[in-house]
Amino acid sequence: MSVWRLLKLKTCNGYENMAIDEAVLTARINDLVPNTLRLYRWKPSAVSIGRFQNIENEVQLGNCRKQGVDVVRRITGGGTVYHDCEDEITYSVVASKHDLGTSDIAATYAILYDGLAEALRTLGVAADFSEGNAKTCPNLTVSGKKVSGSAQTHKVGVVLQHGTLLLDIDFEKMFSLLRVPWAKSCVEVISVAKDKMTSINRELGREVAVEEATQALVEGFARALHIELVESEMIPYELELAEKLQKEKYVRDEWNCGKTSLD
Repeated sequence: MSVWRLLKLKTCNGYENMAIDEAVLTARINDLVPNTLRLYRWKPSAVSIGRFQNIENEVQLGNCRKQGVDVVRRITGGGTVYHDCEDEITYSVVASKHDLGTSDIAATYAILYDGLAEALRTLGVAADFSEGNAKTCPNLTVSGKKVSGSAQTHKVGVVLQHGTLLLDIDFEKMFSLLRVPWAKSCVEVISVAKDKMTSINRELGREVAVEEATQALVEGFARALHIELVESEMIPYELELAEKLQKEKYVRDEWNCGKTSLD
């Protein structure tokens, strides 16, 4: 059984969260750290946009500023995501594709989503893997409703997949921050979203504590991937790189608004 590093649940702002994920990815590419599962939350709440998206088409920037919500661009693809400071746990997996046994993108999603599905089983929720399509990344569904979404980037034989686990959903707040071009009103988009998205609390009919969900994620990934997760800390290289990335990349309009490439 292989041993992976577990970076225990931590709460950071959106810029720091994305900087840490990239720093861990870079450290793994350089073989400085083992495969890693990281769990985190967001404070303040944040909106993250995909690497190739146009921020003005996806986000109501004025409302984000008024509500104190961070807006940050990811290095992964996929769509725009609202990360609530109370109602979500985010995970990131950084792993060698050789260790996962595949270089195929779809297969990688399926393997890693097994960890999430196993976590939900632990909580009492039966979930299914949805392969997605040309416009939508693969996700995890319960009775056809999305409960977890994710996005990936692949570099030098290493994959970073990060994604959400929804404990609850504040639809009204979510769609006061996101742009939905086809919708004529917020009421319309909320009505549609309620038929397409769900949460752990909604499925179980009770409030699931963050600690309970966190433990389920750890156990789920360990069982599904047949790994031992050992709690550890970021190394100095990662800490220094994350601080540099946050200051020089993730807080800057040049990156977040897509005015220039900072890769």
